[in-house]
Amino acid sequence: MTTIHPVALFRLSVLGPLLNRDQLTQGELKRILRELAEKPYAIPGSQRCYLSEKTIEAWYYRYRHQSIEGLTPKVRSDRGRSKLSPPLQEAILQAKRDNPKRSLDEIRRLLETEGLVARGVLSRSSLHRLLQQHGLSSFRGADPAEELRSFEAQYAGDIWYGDVMHGPRVIIQGRLRKAYLVSLMDDASRLIAHSAFCGGETALDVEGVLKQALLKRGPPKKLVIDNGSAYRSNSLQGICARLAIQLVYCRPYHPQGKAKLERFHRVVRDQFLSELNSAHVSSLGAINTHLWAWIETVYHRRGHSGLGGLTPLQRWQQDLGRLRSLGPYAAHLDELFYHRVQRKVRKDGTVSYLGQRFEVPYPLANRSILLVVDPHGEQAIAVESLSGEPLGQATPLDLLANTHRRRHRPVTSTAAPPAATPAINSLDQAQRQYAARVSLPPTQSPRNKPKGSMEQP
Repeated sequence: MTTIHPVALFRLSVLGPLLNRDQLTQGELKRILRELAEKPYAIPGSQRCYLSEKTIEAWYYRYRHQSIEGLTPKVRSDRGRSKLSPPLQEAILQAKRDNPKRSLDEIRRLLETEGLVARGVLSRSSLHRLLQQHGLSSFRGADPAEELRSFEAQYAGDIWYGDVMHGPRVIIQGRLRKAYLVSLMDDASRLIAHSAFCGGETALDVEGVLKQALLKRGPPKKLVIDNGSAYRSNSLQGICARLAIQLVYCRPYHPQGKAKLERFHRVVRDQFLSELNSAHVSSLGAINTHLWAWIETVYHRRGHSGLGGLTPLQRWQQDLGRLRSLGPYAAHLDELFYHRVQRKVRKDGTVSYLGQRFEVPYPLANRSILLVVDPHGEQAIAVESLSGEPLGQATPLDLLANTHRRRHRPVTSTAAPPAATPAINSLDQAQRQYAARVSLPPTQSPRNKPKGSMEQP
């Protein structure tokens, strides 16, 4: 399974509101593009936070024609090199340093007025690339006042929310440590797709909860989550991309977008955590067992004022016919959650993962490979090339079995080496020519000629 480029995943997340619509009415494309261009984004590899409408529109049509491959960035052949002359580059940089608020158009007008460049020759893109290379490109402007509105998904399974709550101290691996509650909630029904106390709030913890939620409830159309580093992992973005789940990131310090899930966490504090005793927090397994029992028997079966008195379970069951299924991924869901880590194979054909050693096909010795691992089971599964091609399986190292295992040694040829061609010698050539002239065998010397014989001229 090939790795999806992080920039392609980011562009796919930007296009979410467009890709979720089966049909666009007249003028709707322009309206959505304008709304998307007004939002700030955490653009990978850039200090900017806004995108233009033309850029988003180009990504949209590339995705329609080439799917995710159309969003993968192509490296420019002249990347890192400016075609502008060194004196002109220095003048541009100096103009920006003198006044950091100068726009591209203002810098261009200033250079044209000073006669440093002909009118209409210097493009905005050339200016922008040069300033970006030197860390002088920045966006200035103030965000307009934001309008907040309450909303609700039309059907169950349309939108899920994900968030983390700091929980109680639980005995984890023999030590009393803080636990974190990772939860996924359906917007339309307030049903908890899955929730669990974890030892941390890492990407691995979030993926573990998501995996259980998918097994129990199927995939949602949209997943709205926090903007933390755990949620921006490439593995989580790849899982959502393959399952056609639109991943939406909330802005930092903007909890209003997950108000319903924040309300659930308050209920957990007031009604669940307040009832805990020392036996309940003896381990993560113990506290999660009581949490799941409380969610299924109390929370899911209690009437909700925001649902017109219906329970979350009743509201969820109303839309069972509209819920998405995992489809062909149902039998291979574990593979979606595998991670890939780069390793260099040792001379003995082994690699390390989490302190364990695994054997891979011996011909891969001294090569760099991608080790396909199950992060939840802490096991290496298979080996892939750096381009994603399968190269074989990875098995735990068995030192005792290797004591009796036959080694494969290189085959050496036992045939006799071919006779060496005699070297050319000028004295031997002269001897042969002389013997031919006197009609003597080549091995007979002139001093051994029979008596009475005369040398022919």
